[in-house]
Amino acid sequence: MTTCSTGIGRRLAIGAMLLAAHPGVNAQDRLRTYVNPIDLPYRFQAPSMPFKTPRVPFREAADPTVVFFKGEYWLFASHSLGYWRSKTLDNWQFVKPSGYAVEKFAPTAVEMDGKLYLAVSEGVRQIWVSDDPGSGKWTVAADIPAGYQDPCLFLDTDGRLYMYDGLAPSGPLHVAELDRTTFLPLRKADIPQSRDKQHRGWEVPGNSNELVKYLSFVEGTWMTKRANRYYLEYSAPGTEFKTYANGVLTADKPMGPFTYQPYSPFAFKPTGFITGAGHGSTFQGPRGDWWHVGTMTISVRHNFERRLGLFPTRFTASGELVSDTYLGDYPHYYEGSRGLTGWMLLSRGTAATASSFADGFAPDRAADEDVRTWWSAKTGDPGEWFQLDLGRRKTIQALQVNLADQDAVTVGESDGGFRYEIEASTNGRAWRAIVPAAATGRDAPHAYHVLARPEQARFVRIRNLHSPNGAKFSLYDLRVFGTAPIPLPSVVAGGSAQRDPADPRHARLEWKAVKGADFYVVRLGTRADLMTQNYQVYDKTALDVRSLDAGVPYVFTVDAVNERGIAKGRFVAEIR
Repeated sequence: MTTCSTGIGRRLAIGAMLLAAHPGVNAQDRLRTYVNPIDLPYRFQAPSMPFKTPRVPFREAADPTVVFFKGEYWLFASHSLGYWRSKTLDNWQFVKPSGYAVEKFAPTAVEMDGKLYLAVSEGVRQIWVSDDPGSGKWTVAADIPAGYQDPCLFLDTDGRLYMYDGLAPSGPLHVAELDRTTFLPLRKADIPQSRDKQHRGWEVPGNSNELVKYLSFVEGTWMTKRANRYYLEYSAPGTEFKTYANGVLTADKPMGPFTYQPYSPFAFKPTGFITGAGHGSTFQGPRGDWWHVGTMTISVRHNFERRLGLFPTRFTASGELVSDTYLGDYPHYYEGSRGLTGWMLLSRGTAATASSFADGFAPDRAADEDVRTWWSAKTGDPGEWFQLDLGRRKTIQALQVNLADQDAVTVGESDGGFRYEIEASTNGRAWRAIVPAAATGRDAPHAYHVLARPEQARFVRIRNLHSPNGAKFSLYDLRVFGTAPIPLPSVVAGGSAQRDPADPRHARLEWKAVKGADFYVVRLGTRADLMTQNYQVYDKTALDVRSLDAGVPYVFTVDAVNERGIAKGRFVAEIR
């Protein structure tokens, strides 16, 4: 067994070093923040079908399960060659285990009788057990005659054990009660309420739910019990789509009958820098707060090129399960309200230059707020650099360095990490380091750097010191967070909606542009207090929504956003 740390632990050490020169700064408030995707050392997978580009290695983790066991949180994810542990949902330590099929998809775990039991997808016919997962040692708990697809083990409060599973372009999900010793099914049932693409727009495949004739993959179960009510999550329409989301069914008994909840999807992130909030798990954190950890998609080099996202989640007073994905890849606090920090994105669409760039990978691709495009230098040599001109002096609070691994040749664990230095300047001539080289060097493909204090700068430059795995120095995006000295945008005063009479899963929403808005966020849902879906809209004042459920009335509003902050919409318009 080996462990390595990632996340806030390293930032705390660097922060302490910087804060020594700046007493009075509250490090805890600033450093107890996070940004999606979660910064983990995602493992490289070997080229395989289905692939999007000529076969090249790609990073992946998906289908996450988080469980609390013996005072720690344990994070299991597909094809990660192990799992992570943490006491605080950050500073994750990797455990390299033995004894179970670490190369399989969708591991699931449950605590029972003081031990952790684990199953995986792909029809594997074994269940494993460990009373010390920190040691990395697992043994076979049971051989089973048939395996599962996207399994979820669930232990009810009465001590009875269940398995939920299913992954297919047709047919329902399934549930079985299991014998606690043999893990053999005692009784089984189908869950027919788990699929209805003809009426549920969000189950339609496509990056905008537009591929109406395609088959929809329904998969990724997870069960949560709260207040004697059972909440069964499931995912659709497919892991490679921006619309990959989680719906919810509820029941009074663990095997149903289940009722579809029309406010679904409860976890949905179809727009932004990185998209997707599907197949994952919902759990309680250190202070009893609920969280959802889900699958986010890149899906360029391969359909399964994926990352993990963490989203604050809650149960409403009337019992709905709601996950907060609003600007879900902007900095959020771990504690308190767990809301946005107020640090806005300063880097989208800014002028970008670089020391060099390979054909098809120009510098502007690392400032377009799209993880599916990237800049690449011609080499991975020290001295390659990428620079942003923010247009005017702005206040910088944090940066996210999203490294693209262009032409990396490794498989499995990365051969070290990128080393770099980030500098800032007010005039483009005199530079000062704001992220020193000492804060880099670990395998951190989505490194998040919170500055010890705000910095005033117009220019930001990242300089390469070392590229691992034979990769060129390359960035999906260099994302700069903070605020600009400008007024808030004006408030959007109203909007209109036209539902498609031929397909009520589709509606067109429109509103008028307002002064000072860089973009808009459309929030919609089945009630004014239950707007569980949101869309970021750039460069236009209309949105075609295809995620609606037929026969369900909706309401929406529109927020205006710029580099100073957010002007919340003050109207609620109907979609009927």
